[in-house]
Formats: sequence, C-alpha cells, structure tokens
Amino acid sequence: MQVVLPLAGLGTRMRPQTWSRPKPLLSVAGKPVLGHVLDTLSAASPDAYILVTGWLGETVRQYMATEHPRLVSRFVVQEELKGQAHAIHLARKWLAGPLLIVFVDTLFEGDLSGLGDCGEDGIIWTKEVPDPRRFGIVVVEDGQITRFVEKPSTLEHRQAIIGAYWIREGRDLVEAIEELMASGRSLGGEYYLADALQVMLDKGARFVARPVSVWEDCGTPEALLQTQRYLLEHGHAREAPCEESVLVPPVHIADGAVIRRSVVGPYVSVGTGAVVESSVVANSIVEAGAVVRHQVLQESLVGQEVSLQGAVTSVNLGDDSVFQSGLP
Repeated sequence: MQVVLPLAGLGTRMRPQTWSRPKPLLSVAGKPVLGHVLDTLSAASPDAYILVTGWLGETVRQYMATEHPRLVSRFVVQEELKGQAHAIHLARKWLAGPLLIVFVDTLFEGDLSGLGDCGEDGIIWTKEVPDPRRFGIVVVEDGQITRFVEKPSTLEHRQAIIGAYWIREGRDLVEAIEELMASGRSLGGEYYLADALQVMLDKGARFVARPVSVWEDCGTPEALLQTQRYLLEHGHAREAPCEESVLVPPVHIADGAVIRRSVVGPYVSVGTGAVVESSVVANSIVEAGAVVRHQVLQESLVGQEVSLQGAVTSVNLGDDSVFQSGLP
C-alpha cells in the first residue's frame, strides 16, 4: 500500500512560523506535526510514502532523510496550487493498487486495521462536527456514503471528512481526477478530492465512513496549542532535570534544554538546546535553540533560535527573531 501525503500548502494561517519552515515541520509536543502523522500511519504498515511538497519542500526531504531514513520516501513537487486532487494526480505514476491519503494538518486517532478486507472501494474517516460549512462532508444512508459535498451551505449533514482516505485501487482515483479536471469543475480555482470521489461514486464505487475518536487541528496558532494540550495529556509528556526550577505537568522538555530559575508548565514544550531562564512559561511552544529570559509568557509560539528577553505576555515569533525590551 502507498501513502500519499499532500504537503504543498503555504501555511499562511501559521505565519510567521511558516516563513522558514513548512507547516508539517512545526513542532508540537516535542515532535514535528509530520512525525506524529508518520507514527500514526505506521500501524498500517505502508510500503512507501509519496510526499507532495511545495513551499520549502527541500526541508521536508531533509527531515525524512535524517529522521526517517528507513522509510521508502518518494517526492513530487506541486508548483501550482490547484488543489488537493491536482496534488494527488501529480503522483499518478505510483498510484496503482491500494492507496492511503492523509493530509498533514490534522492529527487523528482511528482504526487503520483490516483495510484490504472491508469489501468496499474506499473508506473515508470522519467526525461529527457542530458546523460543517468549512469542511468536506459525507452523506451516509444505510451504512453507505451516497454523496460527497465540499463546504456545504447548510448544517443538515455533519459528518466532516478529517482528511484521511483509503482507496482500493489508486488508478480508479487517478481516472476520476482526470475526468474532474477535464470538466473544469473547481472551487476557487482548486480541484477538491471530494469532487473526484463523487465522480467515482457516480460510476458505482462503494464507500463507507469510519469515524475517528480524536481529530486535532494544527492549522492555526490557537489550534496548534490546543493539539499540544491534548498530546501532553495523552502520552507525550516528558520531564527532564532543571536548575532551581519547577515543572508543572504536563510538559515536554527535550534533551539538552536548559531550564533555570523558572516555572514551566502546564502545557509547555521546550526544544533541544533551548534556554528558559528567570521566566514563567505556560501553554506555549519554545522551539529548539530559542532563548527566553525574564518572561511571564503564555499562549505563545517561540520559533527556532529566537532570542526573547524582556517583559511580554504572549508572542508568535518566527525562527531567528530577536526581541529585547528595556528590562534586564
């Protein structure tokens, strides 16, 4: 089975963090978002990963080579952002046989077992949401998906597609995408995967929905911090020695981080080589190599190699930023 990971988006909602790193490589609970996704997908024992990259795609290649060298990784570049279906179509030469597609801006916990034994042409992982209008949704009748709708205008159907799909035969999906693009049917200039799946459905394909128990978003600063809270409460907390300091769990402190004369936590991750000194930090992400001194900080994202010294309460600083107030 092949796994396709579309990663080409610009991540504009996560700026300034994504000026220097693509969104899948932002850290949450001590690990890049992409790393958490790969951990989840390992349960399905895929043969290879196909990563569709765009903005800063070379950093994704480097990450896979250094952190996951044993995985079979293939790369495709989406130079024009024409949507999800277009991104998948770029990888068409590898898409024969069973296919798992996962969008790497959300983390989920769901059943990935028995995919080849389900007897259907596809499985769509979903979660019921209060307001489905910004999602793709499925309409289910008698256990079967009867319709896919991208960004519905009403609240009638609330089974949102979380961004994870299994397709029994990838070539059927490629054919449906080509038919979709030939028709010119797009939304805002983008070809959506839900519309390609509807093409398959109209030709007789059978799809079922499989609900997930957990679906956490990583697409905005607020959502990223919420996802970190969940992860730290569910097995991703880690403490380390510190100097004259108090750790308020749950936290994730990486090896090589220095915590000195500070109170850190709850819901904080501190990356390798980062320094937190004479500060109080809560509900924040302090990335590798950052320096935080004389702070009372909360609800913050502190990028790699940031220098933050002086009195503030909440920041969102991208990599290599420097902030100094007049305070010592």
